[in-house]
Amino acid sequence: MIIHTSMKKDLPLLRVNSLFHIASLWIVLNIIIFYTTYSQTNPNFNVNLLMDYSAVEKSIDLFEDEYVNTQTLSELRGNRIAASTTGLIANRGNVINILKNFLDSLRYHQIIRDDIYHLEDARKNVANIKELLEEMKKQNFNRRVAATVEQIFPEDANFSITIPVYVVALGHENVDAYVRRIIWHGDTPQFVGENAGELNIVINLTHSIDYGTNVEERFISLLGVVAHEVFHAAFSAYKENSRSWKYFYKNRTEFIDDLLDLTQNEGIAYYLSFDQRGRGFVPRDWNVKIRQVFSEFNNNATQLLSDSITHGRAGQLIRKANLSGSWENYGAMTGMFIAREIDLRLGRATLIETISSGPFDFFLKYSTLSERDSELPKFSTKIEEKIRKKQIK
Repeated sequence: MIIHTSMKKDLPLLRVNSLFHIASLWIVLNIIIFYTTYSQTNPNFNVNLLMDYSAVEKSIDLFEDEYVNTQTLSELRGNRIAASTTGLIANRGNVINILKNFLDSLRYHQIIRDDIYHLEDARKNVANIKELLEEMKKQNFNRRVAATVEQIFPEDANFSITIPVYVVALGHENVDAYVRRIIWHGDTPQFVGENAGELNIVINLTHSIDYGTNVEERFISLLGVVAHEVFHAAFSAYKENSRSWKYFYKNRTEFIDDLLDLTQNEGIAYYLSFDQRGRGFVPRDWNVKIRQVFSEFNNNATQLLSDSITHGRAGQLIRKANLSGSWENYGAMTGMFIAREIDLRLGRATLIETISSGPFDFFLKYSTLSERDSELPKFSTKIEEKIRKKQIK
């Protein structure tokens, strides 16, 4: 989930359920993949996650009735971001200034009637939060995330990015991990849109304990959630040095180009963090839901190809591709299915090739598969023809 200042127009890359939730897609990496991708192999793939545990550590002290300066706790960077994001999602405005009052109420065991930060839930689950935090430290969480993301990129990937990661224990009930772009003025955040400020990841461990029944499951699931976010940052950096992607953006002239770009980007990110259960497990209603999202993709993509579509309507359709409930994110879910089919049927190397080549290659590789297997959902003829023409150019 990437959150920006304006909920109406600056939210191009959200992964949500009931508007702002990631974990509904059975998020957890294949355990075999997880344990075999611990070490990085490409010295030019530099993703440095700067872990900041101060907010969650001090929150745990408060939950366990140790003395904590609540003013200082409320002003920690991670808590400032979490408090502001809570207000944004809940449409409550800037609630960052009242966080100290909530923390004081928790400290003195007073009833919190409107617990927008879900502090009571955190206190009740402090033992599990503490256990997961220790597991993150013990397992070198930042290195494992970077290694997990690296395995989906081409061997010639050459870039360096640094991302602060703030681990907290408070926030909105529908948010577990998310990214915000920020310009810092001291420790005061200024939230900005695309191509400004620096990326900051926030992890709310209060929700992360819902990922499984034990700390190992929770850790692996959390790794998948954060890998999803880091993939987007790494993919953006990779594109800056890619000839094929520079060419794509230079010649991006139609609304359909934006949808195809988003679908590949979000689709691979979702697939990276999708619970494959041995690369075979899918929910019972998988086929029904996949056909539904493909149908919506075809309908909306056809609208985007219309000469009469307005900029407003096009923007609405593209935002909906990744701004609704998980299965209503027709672009992200279509892309996730495409990435999965390419990986399972053609191999990981072929999926990685689409990272290098771009969205037209991504879609055409799947089209080849759908021609071979009549059971796979297909793109409409109009969309198929448009993609093939663009690839030829």
